[in-house]
Formats: sequence, C-alpha cells, structure tokens
Amino acid sequence: MASVNKVILVGNLGADPEIRFTPNGTQVATVSLATTSRWKDKVSGETKENTEWHRVVFYKRLAEIVGDCLKKGSQIYVEGELRTRKWTDDKKIDRYSTEVIGGELQMLGKKDAGSTPTLDEPPVHDNFHDED
Repeated sequence: MASVNKVILVGNLGADPEIRFTPNGTQVATVSLATTSRWKDKVSGETKENTEWHRVVFYKRLAEIVGDCLKKGSQIYVEGELRTRKWTDDKKIDRYSTEVIGGELQMLGKKDAGSTPTLDEPPVHDNFHDED
C-alpha cells in the first residue's frame, strides 16, 4: 500500500531566515515558523491559544527566494514533507531533529504590513528530494 508524507502549514517566521551553503554550493534556507491555534474554553469562556514552532528547510531556488524575500514576521504557506535526521551533539550523544522539507512556498500578507510581498503568481515548487 502507498504511503503519504505531506505537511501543509500557514504561519509566521519567528526570525529572519538562516542561509547557508552545502560544500558543493547548494543554497539552504532554514526558517522557524510559528502556527497558532485559538479556541474558546468551554468552562471559562476565555479565548485560549497554543503556538507550535516548526523548523522548515528549503533548498536551491526556494532557498534563494526565502533568503531574498522573507524576514521575521513574514506570513507564508508551505507544503512539504517531514524528515527526521540524526546528529551527534558535543557530548557524543545521538540526537534527532524532525524538520519540514519545504517543496512548495507561497508568500502571504501585505507589503506594508511588515511581512512579505504578496505574489500574484502561482506558488513556487521544488523537488524536495534533491538536496545534495
């Protein structure tokens, strides 16, 4: 049976994108994306909220766009897939990080609202299996 690994997020960047390059020159952009759920507490009637932070990684052309166009506060729509990577910390302990590998990006929000320009073009796609 086939499987599906797809994530869709709409949220705001918590900081400016981090840009780096792989040893072979591929551009990589990493963003911290906040998504917030709001609901009304049934007992108190109070509005409650919960913010989740997601690490989203973009490669190649999408990384260029992220680096050139996004900043802290920018609102974006992202489609991608979850990927967990293993790494070893300074104390030689294995750690795991789950990230969203961004394959599609659409910039939302208003130009003058301190976020990112609105695109009147279709969303940008990337093949998120090509990250060198």
